[in-house]
Amino acid sequence: MKILGISCYYHDAAAALIEDGKLIAAAEEERFSRIKHDFSFPKNAIDFCLKRSGISGKDLDYVVFFEKPFMKFERLMKTTFWGFPSTYWLFAQSMRTWMFDKVWIKSEIQSYLGIPSSKVMFSEHHISHAASAYFCSPFEESAIVTFDGVGEWSTTTVGVGRKNDLKLTNETHFPHSIGLLYSSFTSFLGFEVNEGEYKVMGMAPYGRPIYTDKVWQVVTQYDDGSIWLDPSYFSFHKSTSRSYTKKFSKLFGSPRDPETQFFTKSTGFPSYFGTKPLNYSHLVEENQFYADIAASIQTVTEEIILNLVRAVHSQTKIPNLCLAGGVALNSVANGRIINETPFEDLYIQPAAGDGGGALGAALHFWHTGLNQRKRVVMDHVYWGADFDDNHIASAITTSGFSAKQYTNDDELAQAAAERIASGKVIGWFQGRAEWGPRALGNRSILADPRKSEMKDIVNTKIKFREPFRPFAPSVLHNHLDEFFKISTKTSGYLERFMLSVVPVREKHGDLIPAVNHMGTARIQTVYESTNSKYSALISKFYEITGIPMVLNTSFNVRGEPVVNSPEDSLNTFKNSGLDSLVIGRYIIDKPKPGNS
Repeated sequence: MKILGISCYYHDAAAALIEDGKLIAAAEEERFSRIKHDFSFPKNAIDFCLKRSGISGKDLDYVVFFEKPFMKFERLMKTTFWGFPSTYWLFAQSMRTWMFDKVWIKSEIQSYLGIPSSKVMFSEHHISHAASAYFCSPFEESAIVTFDGVGEWSTTTVGVGRKNDLKLTNETHFPHSIGLLYSSFTSFLGFEVNEGEYKVMGMAPYGRPIYTDKVWQVVTQYDDGSIWLDPSYFSFHKSTSRSYTKKFSKLFGSPRDPETQFFTKSTGFPSYFGTKPLNYSHLVEENQFYADIAASIQTVTEEIILNLVRAVHSQTKIPNLCLAGGVALNSVANGRIINETPFEDLYIQPAAGDGGGALGAALHFWHTGLNQRKRVVMDHVYWGADFDDNHIASAITTSGFSAKQYTNDDELAQAAAERIASGKVIGWFQGRAEWGPRALGNRSILADPRKSEMKDIVNTKIKFREPFRPFAPSVLHNHLDEFFKISTKTSGYLERFMLSVVPVREKHGDLIPAVNHMGTARIQTVYESTNSKYSALISKFYEITGIPMVLNTSFNVRGEPVVNSPEDSLNTFKNSGLDSLVIGRYIIDKPKPGNS
């Protein structure tokens, strides 16, 4: 039984293919189109999944779309009607998308894959989210919470999964949304919605949560964990370009200019910013204000999530919890759930956002639509595209770079580890691409966590991004407890997927300054069983330095998706400050300045 799941037309379009309940391939469209957060019909991702399985569209038994378009259309119509005439432009802009794309999704699927309408099924948005977590988890029984911006009507749902049965029991409806609350502050702080939420999390540790009382003026939480947003402070239900109202700005002040440099007293003034401005003290004070706002919305969001989760446990009495939806990617909040709630174990599927809905739609139909019980736990993220040695060699030749080939994997790992230990920043391109937003050792940029300057080097010369953004350590799993304070009662899946922020042990914090973000770290545990090459590299680095981890960040530059193909990696290598590229069995070193 072959089932293809599809998500598209909002953000992070994706496709995922399962065969008899087993995941075969999954990928986001952006990896192929090179358009970040590409929301278009995922032709390239679909083609990849089919090719990976060696089938055509006509061989599929079912195709499942991740939501019900006409339910979402109903919400749009009612919302714009209630707010008319202020919602006129929202209605006009939305209709363009609906009339040309979303309304015709069934026909588009049929036409592209050459299948009859009887094979096209539809799931609900939050059902797809819930299924993407629960049916990939190790749990036979679990409480489930999904939260994001909005699906059809729902913004937060609560349910229970038992064996192959999944039911959602409670819902919070638009416009009352944890995701849209956080996104409104993301916009206020000068970052792009659905992209800059990670930046808010990165900015928050530099601030103090001194404005939480103001945040609680715009949101109310009830005993069952549900929330209510005061609509007078928000405009996301009326506008496609603005998330908050003048009343919001009156409460919190002027929004941050996205073009301004961010630095505070605790960060100091980075040398790569150039000459210190004459109004430095004023800018420090101003930036501190925005950092305090970031800390305040992050704190309130964590409290909302913790209160909701505690209420769910009180209702269900189940020891296991699955989370899904974009809010589930708030790794700081995730790190607190196990330690501060009664739940004993937590699972989050690595593509927790809308992309993961493609997988969830397929899994939900397999288990509940077809009443199938076969399940496979997702314990790694390597479900994307890979490329053989011939393709890699051809791409290198075309690029004009000179490369050294290694026939021995151990020697390759040793050579790569030596480069990192000597202060070089390397691109690491191996095996199948990762599923989800995190680069976890196959499409990664790697550096030495011992060198404090590495954070600035990677941020400014390679990633071309904001200097306050943190980097994650990829650590050998059997050394995790030496450096980080972690819960020992869970099965550890959050750490596999870089979905949890934990405290750094004080006695070791100074040893890894490049991945120590104000006393915390968003960790990834590495296992030989799921990524032998990455594990070998870190093991070699450990032998050289005594540090069982490397600094890891996604292999891309600002504004671009993570690299997918050898050609992508070579292009990014060429146009960034990377020193070396380890691609398949080859290592390419850039010539030193002045050398040819």
